[in-house]
Amino acid sequence: MEFRYLGNSGLKISEITYGNWLTHGSQVENDVAARCVRAALDAGITSFDTADAYANTAAEVVLGDALKGERRASLEIFTKVYWPTGPKGHNDVGLSRKHIMESIDGSLMRLQTDYVDLYQAHRYDVETPLEETMQAFADIVRAGKALYIGVSEWDADQLRAGAALAKDLGFQLISNQPQYSMLWRVIEDTVVPTSEELGISQIVWSPVAQGVLTGKYKAGAPAPEGSRARDEKGGATTVTGFMRDEVLTAVAKLEPIATEQGLTMAQLALAWVLQNPNVASAIMGASRPEQVVDNVRASGVTLDADVLARIDEAVGGVAERDPAQTVSPAARPV
Repeated sequence: MEFRYLGNSGLKISEITYGNWLTHGSQVENDVAARCVRAALDAGITSFDTADAYANTAAEVVLGDALKGERRASLEIFTKVYWPTGPKGHNDVGLSRKHIMESIDGSLMRLQTDYVDLYQAHRYDVETPLEETMQAFADIVRAGKALYIGVSEWDADQLRAGAALAKDLGFQLISNQPQYSMLWRVIEDTVVPTSEELGISQIVWSPVAQGVLTGKYKAGAPAPEGSRARDEKGGATTVTGFMRDEVLTAVAKLEPIATEQGLTMAQLALAWVLQNPNVASAIMGASRPEQVVDNVRASGVTLDADVLARIDEAVGGVAERDPAQTVSPAARPV
């Protein structure tokens, strides 16, 4: 496993982050989740990403149990706040001071830790003054409950405004967590250049496009049994946008490229996002320990310019690039 600095900070994180969205507390049983975390640790992963909203707080509980007994200083634990949690009352959502302050304490309790390494705004809250949100984050950092602050799916203007307020308050934004893959490149035109200017790194989610870039889905064929596209608990809705025949046909052209590089298609997809120097880490989920063992081999892989050009020729034409696709909810969800 190789490591990269996160933003303009001294914090190093593993190039592959283990994430438990859609899995822990939902898709897989707790004992399987624990084995996946164990496999991640054994493979050298030290960074673990979750959120209070995942499985309505259950994912944090599972991760906390799975990491119990590990040396805390050897781990980087990330969580997030914004989406509705708990009974989902009128203040159980957003980035108000009330919700942030109550949420960090709940997350720490569930994760069984005194602090998180990175606390992230899961989306931008259009209903709360940004000054209120950033002041709450500053207070959490000063209280030692979070060491660093990041965001998720903020656009370039939001990143710039948040970074300026953070600086005034004596801390810094060091990360953004956007969706990014060969098929979803919306951060490249504005978010990445702005982030480079501000000293912010990307921790990217869905680098294998919800499993589509593994090659498991074939044009004109039904989704395999047990795949995310068959998951009625929520996974199926997340992958729908990639399940068009023209996308699946393009993805199939990646198979010989991966084979020539001695990689699986999933490893190729993970390695591809890591070629972007603004990407500090790629988040990888797993429903089986062997998936972890296979996918961590993407760390440290270098793809030559000609390989990158062939990948772009294969799937670049079906990739989404519109920066306007980076958007937070127009109102707080309920």
